[in-house]
Amino acid sequence: MQADAKSLGLNIKITSGYRSYKTQETIYNNYVYRDGKTNADIYSARPGYSEHQSGLSFDLNSISDAFAKTNEGIWVNNNAYLYGFIIRYPKNKQNETGYKYESWHLRYVGEKLARTLYNDGDWITIEDYFGLDSFYIE
Repeated sequence: MQADAKSLGLNIKITSGYRSYKTQETIYNNYVYRDGKTNADIYSARPGYSEHQSGLSFDLNSISDAFAKTNEGIWVNNNAYLYGFIIRYPKNKQNETGYKYESWHLRYVGEKLARTLYNDGDWITIEDYFGLDSFYIE
């Protein structure tokens, strides 16, 4: 995927990949300290729940809403599925995923499932596809 993007003059790079429990704990706790637990839960996984801890997901370029409007972000949104990746937290799907839209957060699911979830650009969430909920059990 990265090589194909580069051949088009685009620069995509992993800025955050695998995270240990301890690293995720530090990140999450810093967000809780800054914004409160309710707000942090909208954009950061609690330690033990982060897909980064699985090694199957990563963040590209910049953890910023602006990424979606860059040439790289547009290309990733329209092509990641061809390589087996999905936009894990698609636009307008927070009620299903529990997280705000993150154009930069990709997860590997394999090419067949990624093609299905891409849904001609109207991403289907993992939660919807498998009939899961995304709520923490308190």
